[in-house]
Amino acid sequence: MTLTSKQRAYLKSLAMTMNPVVQIGKEGLTPENTRSMEEALTARELIKIGLLKNCTQEPREVAEAAAERTHSQVVQVIGRKFVLYREGKDDKKKIVLPANRKD
Repeated sequence: MTLTSKQRAYLKSLAMTMNPVVQIGKEGLTPENTRSMEEALTARELIKIGLLKNCTQEPREVAEAAAERTHSQVVQVIGRKFVLYREGKDDKKKIVLPANRKD
Protein backbone atom coordinates (compact mmCIF):
# COMPACT_ATOMS: atom_id res chain seq x y z
CA MET A 1 0.00 0.00 0.00
CA THR A 2 1.34 3.40 -0.98
CA LEU A 3 0.23 6.39 1.02
CA THR A 4 -1.39 9.32 -0.77
CA SER A 5 -0.36 12.86 0.13
CA LYS A 6 -3.66 13.34 1.99
CA GLN A 7 -3.10 10.16 4.03
CA ARG A 8 0.50 11.14 4.73
CA ALA A 9 -0.63 14.60 5.91
CA TYR A 10 -3.21 12.97 8.21
CA LEU A 11 -0.56 10.67 9.72
CA LYS A 12 1.83 13.61 10.17
CA SER A 13 -0.86 15.47 12.10
CA LEU A 14 -1.35 12.46 14.39
CA ALA A 15 2.40 12.09 14.94
CA MET A 16 2.93 15.75 15.79
CA THR A 17 2.05 15.29 19.46
CA MET A 18 3.76 11.92 19.87
CA ASN A 19 6.98 11.31 21.77
CA PRO A 20 9.62 8.94 20.37
CA VAL A 21 9.02 5.35 21.52
CA VAL A 22 12.46 4.10 20.40
CA GLN A 23 15.83 5.86 20.64
CA ILE A 24 18.66 4.86 18.30
CA GLY A 25 22.18 5.52 19.58
CA LYS A 26 25.76 5.02 18.45
CA GLU A 27 25.20 1.35 17.60
CA GLY A 28 22.74 2.40 14.89
CA LEU A 29 19.87 0.15 13.92
CA THR A 30 20.23 -3.07 15.92
CA PRO A 31 18.07 -6.21 16.09
CA GLU A 32 16.88 -5.01 19.52
CA ASN A 33 15.77 -1.64 18.08
CA THR A 34 14.03 -3.42 15.24
CA ARG A 35 12.21 -5.75 17.63
CA SER A 36 11.07 -2.79 19.73
CA MET A 37 9.79 -1.03 16.61
CA GLU A 38 7.95 -4.20 15.50
CA GLU A 39 6.19 -4.46 18.87
CA ALA A 40 5.31 -0.76 18.91
CA LEU A 41 3.97 -0.84 15.33
CA THR A 42 1.82 -3.86 16.16
CA ALA A 43 0.40 -2.08 19.20
CA ARG A 44 0.06 1.44 17.78
CA GLU A 45 0.41 1.38 13.96
CA LEU A 46 2.12 4.82 14.01
CA ILE A 47 5.37 5.44 15.90
CA LYS A 48 8.00 8.12 16.20
CA ILE A 49 11.69 7.20 16.51
CA GLY A 50 14.49 9.48 17.67
CA LEU A 51 18.16 9.37 16.73
CA LEU A 52 20.52 10.38 19.52
CA LYS A 53 23.36 12.80 18.80
CA ASN A 54 25.93 10.00 18.98
CA CYS A 55 24.29 8.13 16.08
CA THR A 56 26.57 8.76 13.10
CA GLN A 57 24.14 7.56 10.41
CA GLU A 58 21.90 9.90 8.44
CA PRO A 59 18.29 9.97 9.69
CA ARG A 60 16.86 9.30 6.19
CA GLU A 61 19.07 6.20 5.78
CA VAL A 62 18.08 4.84 9.19
CA ALA A 63 14.39 5.54 8.49
CA GLU A 64 14.49 3.69 5.16
CA ALA A 65 16.34 0.72 6.70
CA ALA A 66 13.92 0.59 9.66
CA ALA A 67 10.91 0.72 7.32
CA GLU A 68 12.32 -2.11 5.24
CA ARG A 69 13.04 -4.31 8.28
CA THR A 70 9.64 -3.70 9.88
CA HIS A 71 7.62 -3.81 6.63
CA SER A 72 6.31 -0.31 7.32
CA GLN A 73 6.35 3.04 5.52
CA VAL A 74 8.26 6.21 6.30
CA VAL A 75 5.73 8.98 6.88
CA GLN A 76 8.25 11.75 7.48
CA VAL A 77 11.79 12.53 8.54
CA ILE A 78 12.34 15.78 10.43
CA GLY A 79 15.72 16.54 11.93
CA ARG A 80 16.80 13.54 13.96
CA LYS A 81 13.31 12.04 14.28
CA PHE A 82 11.24 10.00 11.89
CA VAL A 83 7.76 8.50 11.82
CA LEU A 84 6.81 5.00 10.63
CA TYR A 85 3.37 3.65 9.80
CA ARG A 86 2.22 0.08 9.32
CA GLU A 87 -1.44 -0.70 8.77
CA GLY A 88 -2.88 -2.97 11.42
CA LYS A 89 -4.77 -6.18 10.83
CA ASP A 90 -8.41 -5.64 9.86
CA ASP A 91 -9.76 -6.69 13.24
CA LYS A 92 -7.25 -4.58 15.20
CA LYS A 93 -7.05 -1.35 13.20
CA LYS A 94 -6.57 1.73 15.33
CA ILE A 95 -6.07 4.36 12.60
CA VAL A 96 -8.57 4.91 9.81
CA LEU A 97 -6.92 6.72 6.92
CA PRO A 98 -8.80 9.21 4.73
CA ALA A 99 -10.31 7.51 1.67
CA ASN A 100 -8.41 7.43 -1.57
CA ARG A 101 -10.76 9.48 -3.77
CA LYS A 102 -10.77 9.12 -7.54
CA ASP A 103 -13.21 11.63 -9.06
